[in-house]
Amino acid sequence: MFLIPWVIFILIIAVLVTSIFEFIKGKKLHVQFEMRDSRFSSELFMTLLVIYIIVIIGFGLIYFILSFQGIILVEYGELRQTSIIGSIIHSIYFSGVTLLTIGYGDITPIGIGRLIAVLEALIGYVLPTAFVMKLFQTRERGRDK
Repeated sequence: MFLIPWVIFILIIAVLVTSIFEFIKGKKLHVQFEMRDSRFSSELFMTLLVIYIIVIIGFGLIYFILSFQGIILVEYGELRQTSIIGSIIHSIYFSGVTLLTIGYGDITPIGIGRLIAVLEALIGYVLPTAFVMKLFQTRERGRDK
């Protein structure tokens, strides 16, 4: 019973990291849009938005799944029991605040949740860099043609 959340956690992390590396390499993702030209476009913005949403929901699900093993997120320094819907909302909210590096401090991870939050914040820093690199790669390919 304890093994199932870890397997799901590892699979979600593997898919997220693989998707980001494949995007940087220039391979097509299932959610990737083709860019029309080398300047900033609505397709690039929509791709960034979709990937951010996928990562937020993915990590939110990780926090939610791990909450079945114990309380991973603490609200205002107190351990609170919430309903399943409340737990999903708290998990996705915390995921968004962490990925976007806002860090209000109203919900705090404990235990293994801290390591997961650091990993998510790192992805939040790397994603914009990956998109800027992709923009310049596309621009360079346009110049070579």
